Amino acid sequence: MNIRRLRQAFLASTLGLACTTATLADTQPRPQMMAAIGQLQSNWAEVNYQLEGEAQIDGFVALIAAADSAVAEYPEAAPAYIWRGIIQSTYAGARGGLGALKLAKAAKADLEKALSLDPVAMDGSAYTSLGTLYQNVPGWPVGFGSDKKAEQLLLKALILNPLGIDSNYFYARYLQAKGRDQEAKMFFIKAQNAAPRLGRPLADAGRQKEIGEALAEFD
Repeated sequence: MNIRRLRQAFLASTLGLACTTATLADTQPRPQMMAAIGQLQSNWAEVNYQLEGEAQIDGFVALIAAADSAVAEYPEAAPAYIWRGIIQSTYAGARGGLGALKLAKAAKADLEKALSLDPVAMDGSAYTSLGTLYQNVPGWPVGFGSDKKAEQLLLKALILNPLGIDSNYFYARYLQAKGRDQEAKMFFIKAQNAAPRLGRPLADAGRQKEIGEALAEFD
C-alpha cells in the first residue's frame, strides 16, 4: 500500500473540490461557527466518555438537538454536518436496537453532505466517521455496511491526516476486526503517539484509554 502515492492523487482531487466550495464557506461568520462547533465537540466528549446508561442516552438526545440548531444556522458549513453525523453515529452505538440503524442512516447522510461541501474539513474527519459506519452497520439487505467501502474511506482519512489520533485508531480497529493484527498494532501505536489536539483534552484522554485497552489485547 503506497500511502504517499495515494495521498498525492487524492489530495489533488479533494483540494480541487474544496476550492469550489470556498466561496460558500467564506461567507460564514467563522468565529461564531467555530465556537458552536467547539461546544458540540466538548459536550460530545463529556457525554461519550463521562456518562453512562440513561444519563448518556439523554445527553445524546440533547446533543442532537444542539447539532440540529448548528446545521440550521450554518447550512453550508461542513463541520456542522460532521459533528451531527458523529453524534448520531455514537448515539446509535450506545442505544442499539432497531433505532440504531435509523440513526446510522441519518449519520451517513450528514457525513456525505459534509464531503460534498468540503472533503478536507476537519482533516478528513468525515471519511473516518463514514468509514467506521460502513464497518459496523450490517450489510444488505438490512443495512448499507461494506468492509470494502469502509477500508477505502478509512484510507482516505489517513491520507488527509496521517498522524491523527482518530484516523489511525479507527483504521487500526478495522484491521484488528479483519484479523490483521500486526498492521493493527502498528496503527494503534501511531494513534497513541499522536500530538494532543488543541482544546480537546477530554476527548484525547478517552481515546488514549481506548487505545491502551486495544494494545493490551495483543499481550
